[in-house]
Amino acid sequence: MGGPHHVLKIENLHLSFGGIKALQGVNFEAREGEITGVIGPNGAGKTSLFNSISGFYTPDQGSVSFEGNDITGLSPDKRAELGLARTFQNIALFRGMTVLDNIKLGGHTRLKTGVWQALRYFGAARREELELRRDIEERVIDFLEIDHIRKYPITMLPYGLQKRVELGRALAMRPKVLLLDEPVAGMNREETADMARFILDVQDEFGTTVLLVEHDMHMVMDICSQIVVLNFGQQIASGTPAEVSRNDAVIEAYLGAAA
Repeated sequence: MGGPHHVLKIENLHLSFGGIKALQGVNFEAREGEITGVIGPNGAGKTSLFNSISGFYTPDQGSVSFEGNDITGLSPDKRAELGLARTFQNIALFRGMTVLDNIKLGGHTRLKTGVWQALRYFGAARREELELRRDIEERVIDFLEIDHIRKYPITMLPYGLQKRVELGRALAMRPKVLLLDEPVAGMNREETADMARFILDVQDEFGTTVLLVEHDMHMVMDICSQIVVLNFGQQIASGTPAEVSRNDAVIEAYLGAAA
């Protein structure tokens, strides 16, 4: 039997803003059911890469392929329908809504009943909504251990729990690939350990392919099977955590950033 095949493939990706080259020829694959990390100093191009993969930016050159199909020209909502979900570096929850309602919003990408169908077939739309709620309560909320806060408004929650709710909203989409943009940024050690455990559980229990951008090197080295390293928009290394940690170009990039 062969190894896992890639579900997400980035080929020769270039992106610029005016005279600034945000990405320059980035190439890598995220293998099915594995956790791939993207690291690099500030300004390396990590968020630009995520925005290109999720459809918020259109690259100048190169392609993004999902399950063997070129999705470079697809809008973010079309990519979400295919099974691409993401969280954001800055929490993007609806602050006037409850935990449950925020998570349910993620699941609405899976509903088959459109607006006009809902008006004509209220019963079918109602059943679909109830099934979505039951799925979210049984699968997502229990999984993330947030049943006790599901009726709380987002504004009542500490930062770490808000990040967990945002993960829940992404999971409600039943993604094939989950993009996590700095999932533990701003968290204390205990919150970071909890989030790392949930990410590993997402991979293990749901078989989800995870691609994450993160500055917490200890967490990345612990949970990722493959790591891609960017610096000034260029890919300077890729490989296993052990290979990347010994790479001279990576060491120089991080020592330079520290200096």
